[in-house]
Amino acid sequence: MKYQNHPSYLSNFIPPWPSLCPPPFSSTKPKRQRFKSPASQFSPPNRSKNADFPKVLSKKCSRGLGAVQPRDSWWSLRDIEAPKSSPEKPFTVWIALTRMWSLIGDDKWIIFLAIGALIIAAVSEISMPRTLAASVFSANRGESAAFFRSSRVLILLLIISGICSGLRSGCFAIANTILVKRLRGSLFASLIFQDISFFDTEMVGSLTSRLGADCQRLSHVIGNDIHLIIRNVIQGTGAVINLLTLSWPLTLPTLVICSVLAIIFSFYGRYQKRAAKFTQELNACANNVAQETLSLMRTVRAYGTEGEELGRYKQWLDALGFVSIRESAAYGFWNMSFLTLYRSTQVLAVLLGGMCIMNSHVSAEQLTKYILYCEWLIYATWRVVDNSSSLLQSIGASEKVFQLMDLLPADQFFSKGVKLQRVMGNIQFVNVSFHYPSRITVPILDHLNLSVQANEVVAIVGLSGSGKSTLVNLMLRLYEPVSGQIYVGGLPLKELDIRWLREKIGFVGQDPHLFNMDIESNIKYGCPRDVKEEDIEWAAKQADAHGFISSLPFGYQTIVDGNLLSGGQKQRIAIARAILRDPAILVLDEATSALDAESEYNVKGVLHALRNESRAERTIIIVAHRLSTIKTADRIAVMDGGRIVEMGDHTELLLRDRKKKGEKILKGLSGEISLLRN
Repeated sequence: MKYQNHPSYLSNFIPPWPSLCPPPFSSTKPKRQRFKSPASQFSPPNRSKNADFPKVLSKKCSRGLGAVQPRDSWWSLRDIEAPKSSPEKPFTVWIALTRMWSLIGDDKWIIFLAIGALIIAAVSEISMPRTLAASVFSANRGESAAFFRSSRVLILLLIISGICSGLRSGCFAIANTILVKRLRGSLFASLIFQDISFFDTEMVGSLTSRLGADCQRLSHVIGNDIHLIIRNVIQGTGAVINLLTLSWPLTLPTLVICSVLAIIFSFYGRYQKRAAKFTQELNACANNVAQETLSLMRTVRAYGTEGEELGRYKQWLDALGFVSIRESAAYGFWNMSFLTLYRSTQVLAVLLGGMCIMNSHVSAEQLTKYILYCEWLIYATWRVVDNSSSLLQSIGASEKVFQLMDLLPADQFFSKGVKLQRVMGNIQFVNVSFHYPSRITVPILDHLNLSVQANEVVAIVGLSGSGKSTLVNLMLRLYEPVSGQIYVGGLPLKELDIRWLREKIGFVGQDPHLFNMDIESNIKYGCPRDVKEEDIEWAAKQADAHGFISSLPFGYQTIVDGNLLSGGQKQRIAIARAILRDPAILVLDEATSALDAESEYNVKGVLHALRNESRAERTIIIVAHRLSTIKTADRIAVMDGGRIVEMGDHTELLLRDRKKKGEKILKGLSGEISLLRN
């Protein structure tokens, strides 16, 4: 089998399965910036075939280094780069530092204080070798006054260096904490205000990895890399000045060696930055597989696919190993180069210095100072290079964090919109067409027209995929229609304040998810008004949930666990949450599918009682398949192919069905509705 569209470094372990990382999201609105993830080009396993656990385990564990052997250039990482056509601007260290500096905000004084302490400590430390050598040789010459004077200076330098070094480290640590806190807050704020379509294409595991590991990786930038680079640059500069004052001919070889180190590092640094970027991408994908597998462990166990899931995870580890091994090899070459040139500096210092002493060009004291400052210079160069390498790794790994932070919020959060004095519940869909942004070639709604009157119960039925839930999503303005218009209360939906409108809508989905907090908090979640405990219990009673909640060990204070409640119990809590909002429009998308017949009957009675309240007109839209749920609806809309093909109450549709030859619109079978076309 010929595999297409995958990096060459995966050539030895790419199986014929579709990609887990979806294609990068691309928005139809040019003003909204999107980005392309390199990880989206990698191809992990799928779940279509079962895997034998011993075979997968032995195969994966026996591959060793061979698992990461590519057919092309061993060093090349270019094959996994983002496409050249990507509109993204080059992400440089300066851009990253500027962004981090802006996040520090009004606390920049901490950085200035830390830099001031750093400069004082660095100057104090670089002054020690000269004073130390002067003390030793003054003692050797018997000059006690000079010795004690130099000793007092050394003690003073030691105290100043210790105090300033502690102040420097503490201030940079505080600034680092502030940075990481605000970085995570800004990133989460950017994510949570994105269009729903953004989350259709981005993996949750990848996003949580950005919030966790990637943001934490950036903590090294200020807390470690930047201040050590500044410190060693100052000390290295001081060492060079002292060397030049001692003997500039002896200093030149040392400067040449440092220049060679800088040139070698320029190549190594670029390679390491690229490798770090893809290491984070692959880690994000591996985390997504682990999170998905562990969260669905009951399904995995039920289908016996433990070996296959292990294979999926190890696939990403193989790709990660490819990059990590090459990064380690590059580090080995860099370390070899550094140590060789470092020892060369020591040898040259002794050889050249010894020759100068024999020729009486320098004294023994000058040579001692020269050797000490040579050591200091090469050490400072090594620390600058080492921390620059770490800085490049952090910047490369965090590039996607800043790309996510640059995304603009959804347009609906910018618009103020109109707030009506009263929502009557009149809803109209006029020639509405729609396709999902991630599937632009698959139309979902095709010039759909639907009118819902105030205080009316309308049921929407149809085959799976006919667009029922999409209709609800458009009404909630989770998506924008491609064409056509939606009116609420006679005004276009786009002109209304969406936050205000959502306060007037109660929504219960077909697979309601509860938050990991107590039941009481789940019921009052998102309620726009202040509620009392009696109101919460009343809503739970209306949803037929009070009984089982009271039987729990801690009642309404019981923390919701994913395995604590059944599907029907979760649906009843979600219905109670919707009832508590006292909505003008109540939307139920298969909201009673997991309820037993008795609970459904009780909830159905409550819904009609809510509709008939004298103090408010309430519109109810029900998406359902059960005949018992929709039978008493005022009107039933039958959808097919993204359009409304039939409309009427249950009796009208049955009479119309009898008149049509060869076509059945509604059929009650085991409490379900289906649309059959012969």
